Amino acid sequence: MADLSPTRTGILPHAPHQIFWEQFGDGSRPPVVLLNGLAMHTKAWYPFIGRLAGFDVVLVDYPGQGASSSDDRAVTMPELAGCVRAVIDHLGLPPVHLIGVSYGGFVALEFARLHQARVASMTLSGILLSHETLFEMYEALSLRFYRGGPAVFELYTHYMYEKIFGEAFVRRVGLEALETMRARFHDRYKDRVHSLVRLTEAQDPFFASLDAHRPGYRAITVPTLIVPGAEDRAIPPWQQRKLLELLPHARYEPIDEAGHVVYLEQPDIFWPRVTSFLSSRGYEPATVKGTVAWVLSHQMASVPPAAVTSTKPIDS
Repeated sequence: MADLSPTRTGILPHAPHQIFWEQFGDGSRPPVVLLNGLAMHTKAWYPFIGRLAGFDVVLVDYPGQGASSSDDRAVTMPELAGCVRAVIDHLGLPPVHLIGVSYGGFVALEFARLHQARVASMTLSGILLSHETLFEMYEALSLRFYRGGPAVFELYTHYMYEKIFGEAFVRRVGLEALETMRARFHDRYKDRVHSLVRLTEAQDPFFASLDAHRPGYRAITVPTLIVPGAEDRAIPPWQQRKLLELLPHARYEPIDEAGHVVYLEQPDIFWPRVTSFLSSRGYEPATVKGTVAWVLSHQMASVPPAAVTSTKPIDS
């Protein structure tokens, strides 16, 4: 994917953050926003953009990820959803198809709860919306690893890469390739582990307010596809299935021989299933036109003039 470059890219000031974004496409096709997992960055999506033919694709680094600012300050899920909305407003997009994997699913759900009119559909994978003791233990253990210093953090990267993938994927790619992936993750975050801490800590108020926000989640009526990995050990399928209790227009389609990272482990199943779902959600032209006009007339005034936009290729 070294020759892949975005149509537009930029750094959007969204106080107190600087948010890096990329757009693939000229805005003439339905927009898909791919929402990063915790340790991802925009370029992790590059191998899959070609699988979204017929759609424009928008990528966003949350604060602490990739090329976005990485200050050691607390963040919240509504704040992250606001960063995504700021990019969507800046680009003047109609309602978007959100695809949230793992941590990106939290951001997608919070975005839909707060800004449902801006959402055409959601696809969620590796996510939960219920109080689960095992997940709380996993989060607490991750934070101990992050805060334990360089040697402990490196040990964590080995632990994580053992936990998140299914057996079939590990056997297929081999341990050498897995080690290369792990090393890249370690090197990307070894000097800014605070970013992982801050993003993980954002889950605490998110789950603390879960009961109070249940009516808001139940009010989400956009079509939703839930695609868990049948071998997910981080967030098991039975936990993900509970999303059906809150999302009235969701369907649940697990994929066999996949762990937590379904889009990577089973791309030939995951992406055709997603594009079929997206293609069945057609736009109403009048709605698109009205939304764009509303964005331009009511939202663009809030976009800082200092927002930087470029059409130059960026390094992968």
